[in-house]
Amino acid sequence: HDVLMVGGIGQAAKLPQYLSDINYFNGLHGRALPPAVAIKIARPELTVIAVSGDGCNYGEGGNHFIHTIRKNLDITILTCDNQVYGLTKGQSAPTTDKGVKNPLTPAGNVSNPLNPIVLAITLGAPFVARGYSGEMDHLKAILKEAVLFKGTAIVDILQPCVSFNKINTYQWYNQRVYKLERPADGRRDALELAEFWGDRIPIG
Repeated sequence: HDVLMVGGIGQAAKLPQYLSDINYFNGLHGRALPPAVAIKIARPELTVIAVSGDGCNYGEGGNHFIHTIRKNLDITILTCDNQVYGLTKGQSAPTTDKGVKNPLTPAGNVSNPLNPIVLAITLGAPFVARGYSGEMDHLKAILKEAVLFKGTAIVDILQPCVSFNKINTYQWYNQRVYKLERPADGRRDALELAEFWGDRIPIG
């Protein structure tokens, strides 16, 4: 097998178990990227895909996310972004919107949400995309392009958590998500698109 998927411990890390004809490695929560980098350096001929959740890649593993982008190895980084810590009962994650209430922040989240798309573009990631699990054919095309891309490919996947996130639901996304007609034309255009969040959310 020439494909290896690396995941942290969490709901998103279960993805490799649903696929055939691949090898996979489950690591620690927030630590999917260090073994992915090590594997790619040791076995550069392998197709390496790292998959984790938003808490894993943007929270505990945020430092790894930053420096993996800086290295620009040929790794695909998939983040299942449900804007909540879905494995540990629904507390605020790095991408949770400000003011959102949950069991651990009943008065509302006090932090501004991290925008991982802006962060990745600012760091110079050569391939940055956002998909939505409610648009499966569109998402499949994005994932294929990301895996085939030679360099670090970042895909933020909007994926509602039906158990703990009662705000960012499929209905909420279906009213807001729209497909880009073409890729952004340069970094400035990409950053402007990446800032869109709320009434209109571009994917592509």
